[in-house]
Amino acid sequence: MTIREELHNLEEKYLAPYAALASRSKGREREEEPDAIRTCFMRDRDRIIHSKSFRRLKHKTQVYISPNNDHYRTRLTHTLEVSQISRTIGKALGLNPDLLEAIALGHDVGHTPFSHTGEEVLDRLLPGGFRHNENSVRVLTRIEQGKSGPGLNLTRETLLGVLYHSGLEKSEGEENTLEGQVVRLSDKIAYIQHDIDDSIRAGVLKTSDIPREYLEVLGYDHSGRITTLVEDLVENSRKNIAAGILKIGFSSAVNMAMKGLREFMFATVYKGPLCMAERQRVIYVVEFLFAYFVKNYEKLPEFYRQIALEEGIERGVVDYISGMTDNYCTAIFRDLVLPRSYVQISLPEI
Repeated sequence: MTIREELHNLEEKYLAPYAALASRSKGREREEEPDAIRTCFMRDRDRIIHSKSFRRLKHKTQVYISPNNDHYRTRLTHTLEVSQISRTIGKALGLNPDLLEAIALGHDVGHTPFSHTGEEVLDRLLPGGFRHNENSVRVLTRIEQGKSGPGLNLTRETLLGVLYHSGLEKSEGEENTLEGQVVRLSDKIAYIQHDIDDSIRAGVLKTSDIPREYLEVLGYDHSGRITTLVEDLVENSRKNIAAGILKIGFSSAVNMAMKGLREFMFATVYKGPLCMAERQRVIYVVEFLFAYFVKNYEKLPEFYRQIALEEGIERGVVDYISGMTDNYCTAIFRDLVLPRSYVQISLPEI
């Protein structure tokens, strides 16, 4: 018996009957030889964490564009917080920790530079639209290159969890696992609370600005609100499961407070004056790069030029831009726009 098979037995023994078991995975698009040690979900996690798109998250904006303060969140630190929250909730519910981690680590690899502003611009420019959750799946199945061909050849469970992670009120999708449902709500717990924390650090928001009705339900500080949301999600989900309803969700009171707090953040922060002040500059940069590379697609890197030839110029250009970090996007724009001197200037002799 291999170590992987021993781990399969441990999953069946210790995980809840409603957990997604690696031994019962729906498999990968391309069949491959099983690993001697790792389960299929462990391999998914490892492939994601070693990917270039995962590493680039460290220089992609969460809310505040290219902040000088090192303490602000980025897409990478957000992803790690989602993973941590997901594992805590999953542990309490007896779910598969390896699948939870794989989904959490991969859920935002398709995000654009410059946060949701970049996404909105590409959604408008790309025929058929652009949504970061769908693009995350595209990155994991087409853009990243594995040993056996395009994509990382991840399991169906991981890809579905990534696809359905976006949105607070959207349908889970019939095939999504409970692990996928946990990551979707952990994403909301993480970004709303850490965006509040960053906004207070930036001086954009004070705790006293937050409507008291939400604070009374969720808590008056960062850790208190996360604790409330995690505990409520666990307790309410356990009630659902005990009643035969395989659904991860908050209680009614906490869900209403969560939605209200999210709407408050959209009104005061995400669409507030500080974020909006940079919005037009971001729109200009992304629109410029899109128009430039559509017109000059032969200047795309070879990989994206090939996509442009196979799937359309706009698709190739969007794949290239969406993979950029904030810094790289700005550097490319600067290189194309700002004048450079090609004349060697000699300093006068003293």
